[in-house]
Amino acid sequence: MTEGERLRRARVWIVVFMAGLVLAGLTAFPLVTESRWLLWWATDRSSPLAGVAARLPAQVAWIRHAHDGLVATGKAYPFLAYGTDWLAFAHLTIAVAFVGPLRDPVRNVWVLEFGLIACAGIVPLALICGPLRGLPLWWLPIDMSFGVIGAIPLWLARRQIKAVERAQGGLEGSLVTAAAG
Repeated sequence: MTEGERLRRARVWIVVFMAGLVLAGLTAFPLVTESRWLLWWATDRSSPLAGVAARLPAQVAWIRHAHDGLVATGKAYPFLAYGTDWLAFAHLTIAVAFVGPLRDPVRNVWVLEFGLIACAGIVPLALICGPLRGLPLWWLPIDMSFGVIGAIPLWLARRQIKAVERAQGGLEGSLVTAAAG
């Protein structure tokens, strides 16, 4: 595989990761609407997931509880949603940080490594904060999956970039040896 092909593949994986960050950021704004849709999908007989409520009653009860909490909090304390606005902004801002690796993947591979560290950090955060905040244990793997799934395109991009880096290092090393000889 040529250096250009490797860099193109790396850039594709970086764009996939950036798209995930942007999507996660944008979905942090309309939480009440999204939870209402999820509740409809799980409980309405006309939804594509009709019958979920009967098979997963505890999960549907949690979705209803979370939706009711979002609605009640929004009515009584709308300023608390400002926290999720900042969460959304953080996702969008972090996505912008990955423009550097798009432009110069080899020079900015450290950004991908930062992203991998952040993805790994999701697991202990969910394991510690989830129970502290009263989330059911079955929800924690869902939250942790964002770190695992997010790490996949970053790891694939990093692998391609490191292969280019090794090839460039090997070429430079052979040029130095040839010039010295």
